Amino acid sequence: MGPQAEPADVLVIFGISGDLAKKMTFRALYRLELRNKLECPIIGVARNEWADDDCRGHAREAVASTVDEVDEAVLARLCDRLSYVAGDYGDAETFKRVKKAIGKAKRPVFYLEIPPSLFAPVVLNLGEAGLTDGARVVIEKPFGHDIESARELNAQLLQVLDEDQILRIDHFLGKEPVMDIAYLRFANTMLEPIWNRRYISHVQMTMAEDFGVDDRGRFYDPVGTMRDVVQNHMLQVMSLVGMEPPAGHGEDPIRDTKLNFFKAVRSADPKKCVRGQYDGYRDVEGVAKDSQTETYIALELEVDSWRWAGVPFFIRAGKCLPVRETEVNVVFQRPPRLVAGPLSAPDPQQMVIRIDPSPGARIRFLAKKAGEDAFDPADFKVLFERTPGADPEPYERLLGDALKGNNRLFTREDAVEETWRIVQPLLDEPAPVRPYEPGSWGPKEANELVKGVCAWYEPWMPDEGEG
Repeated sequence: MGPQAEPADVLVIFGISGDLAKKMTFRALYRLELRNKLECPIIGVARNEWADDDCRGHAREAVASTVDEVDEAVLARLCDRLSYVAGDYGDAETFKRVKKAIGKAKRPVFYLEIPPSLFAPVVLNLGEAGLTDGARVVIEKPFGHDIESARELNAQLLQVLDEDQILRIDHFLGKEPVMDIAYLRFANTMLEPIWNRRYISHVQMTMAEDFGVDDRGRFYDPVGTMRDVVQNHMLQVMSLVGMEPPAGHGEDPIRDTKLNFFKAVRSADPKKCVRGQYDGYRDVEGVAKDSQTETYIALELEVDSWRWAGVPFFIRAGKCLPVRETEVNVVFQRPPRLVAGPLSAPDPQQMVIRIDPSPGARIRFLAKKAGEDAFDPADFKVLFERTPGADPEPYERLLGDALKGNNRLFTREDAVEETWRIVQPLLDEPAPVRPYEPGSWGPKEANELVKGVCAWYEPWMPDEGEG
């Protein structure tokens, strides 16, 4: 299934009454309707004893709470597409009602916004009801909680679906600045000759959040930072930074190339991992009083390839850190000391790709400081988003692609298993959890992780008036 697949003729959303639909899905559907990119009816399925009008009212409330200026005509068109089926996901009668609601549609997209434990039962019930032929099924992460559970889930799904019918959604892959990474690398000829171990010292990746778990303790405590963002979001970004140029005329060259990169990444070494937990986490409702769940993680990964051998990739992610910032920092080799000029060697050049907030890129050059024998940073910056709000948002893009039959930005099972393989040793032998103060950059042991190679760089934050 590639870009030439036929578009869907109905969208069925399981879990339409849930939190994800309220915060993300209805906003995405509204934006698709606004751009005239919705062409099919939408059927919501949930346990709530709603009528069609109740579901439409829920949609109106969700859009009103997530969209600043609602176009009532657009919202009315969206609501006109909506109908509702009530029922338990384990009851075969529910799926008979779904089949009746679908009617003569031949190319349904089923979007499962439900707990992961229900993915397989719902898909198997869809198969029993004869609803999987010609269908595409979108499932949310997590795709398992380790490599074995990921394989088990996939085996269950493949009882009634083919691999190209399964769309594993990782909203990070729908972010415009994440997609920009490949364009920056491969559309600018001057970067390719230096994008390798000869010129690059190391790569740092940071995903910092300046807030805590708050009211999500019950969900977060069994998961932790590793499963929540590292195994999926951050490794996917790492693959775009490190993969070879996509080549060939096959159906899936980009995802094939990313898979090859994941295969080259060594399984993580537990001795090169630091886990942390912010003070006060165990007081959050839903969190165990003796919880060993990490809210911070830092690790080093190595890549056994000609391009990256000997270049460490340092990853850190955490909650209750000083800022909210997601970025990749490609750090080049330090140049030698100049014959004329300052006695110290210049700092290494950096290329920073900022994903959130204010997506953009910055290349740091060094020039002479006016009137002194000293170095002065001279940055070249570019912001990716020209008009705020104009670019498609992640769920908007990914839902639109699912409806069109374009699977390029969805995660394939072989890549899912490789990313679990990479982090599995850290799950089997978890490092001790170190405490850290909220508002700090995590436990001090994280500084030891990078010692001898670098120090953690402060994130590139937007300058005033930058965006």
